[in-house]
Amino acid sequence: MPRRLRTALLLSLLLPVAACGGGKDRPKGDLAAARVTTIGVNAYLWRASLDTISFMPLLQTDSSGGVIVTDWYANPAAPAERMKVTVSILDQDLRADAVRVAVSRQINRDGQWIDAPVKAATAQKLEDIILTHARDLRRAALPG
Repeated sequence: MPRRLRTALLLSLLLPVAACGGGKDRPKGDLAAARVTTIGVNAYLWRASLDTISFMPLLQTDSSGGVIVTDWYANPAAPAERMKVTVSILDQDLRADAVRVAVSRQINRDGQWIDAPVKAATAQKLEDIILTHARDLRRAALPG
């Protein structure tokens, strides 16, 4: 998926979105490809997370601990609203429960940024996008 299209899709999903699918079944023969020892977390989830939020400025990344924190990002089409995302990769295996996303949102009222609620499905949809992209990366890396 082209980066511009993925960015547009992600921005449109930061509003009302659908819930994430489970995806517990995984190929048993791919266990070695799902393990990562060089960065401490699953490399496919790490790469997919960075790709998914690449349009946002990064504040902190820790590949050993599996944490990515963005700085505040305001969509140019909605400058009175901004978002901040934290992605946590919790396992070395490529599993649906190995990635967690937390989203913060603020709106500008009279020059002051105040916290605003985030739709619960927003974080779930981001997790789904990351998982789908990670699975695509893994499939592309498999021989044959």
